[in-house]
Amino acid sequence: MSINPIFQRLTLLLGEEPLHHLRDSRAFVFGLGGVGSWCAEGLVRSGIGTIVIVDSDTVCVTNVNRQLQATYKNIGESKVFELKKRLEDINPFCKIIPMQEVYSKENSGLFDIKPDDYVIDAIDSLTYKLDLIEHAVSVGAHFFASMGAASKLDPTQFKVADIWKTSGCPLARLVRTGLRKRGFTGHFLAVYSTENLPRKEGTEVSCGTSKCLCSSVHNPDAKEWCSSKKVINGSAVHVTATAGMILCALVVQDAVERGKSL
Repeated sequence: MSINPIFQRLTLLLGEEPLHHLRDSRAFVFGLGGVGSWCAEGLVRSGIGTIVIVDSDTVCVTNVNRQLQATYKNIGESKVFELKKRLEDINPFCKIIPMQEVYSKENSGLFDIKPDDYVIDAIDSLTYKLDLIEHAVSVGAHFFASMGAASKLDPTQFKVADIWKTSGCPLARLVRTGLRKRGFTGHFLAVYSTENLPRKEGTEVSCGTSKCLCSSVHNPDAKEWCSSKKVINGSAVHVTATAGMILCALVVQDAVERGKSL
């Protein structure tokens, strides 16, 4: 089967076999915030054949500065369905499966992750993040995870390493500790940064309070996350999008390696 012409420039770079592999592959992106939304678009623009996008949340006005699908016009709408519309405009031949769900150990069966699948973890919640790591790695999926992308301004400080070799990232430390407590001894690549900037003194946020700007607070069908967070950290699109594209790059690089064996 010939390569879709929208991927002509990528074919010139990679050759045909990696594009065939990506076309025949399925990717899951869990968490469609400042990292996951950009990763999902990168995968669709790179020729992934099927993508399952997972997030329970709705668009909040505070998402607009960094989340791909968030605009001032779609505040209050479902993140997964707003992103689905954009991705379909990019590549109508890609099968896009939106799931407005929270990933957890209890509902892991909803997602039917297979050994040949690519799985991207861009989840904020530590418990759900650990649940996904355990499940995806145990079934043998090609798994890549994002660690902390907030409280940073320099995207050039991102690194990729085995989770057990990460250092200087508070979220990665929590993930390592949580995995040890669960008896997890597997391996996977993590995207992380050692940069950690303090919040500006004197700034106030309404997230998680009675003055919260998130429209999901007023939507009984949506899960509201802000009030459960101990700290609301600042974030910038040039940082979060970079982390998302690095995750996309890991999938593409894997496809290049697998394409060599086809």
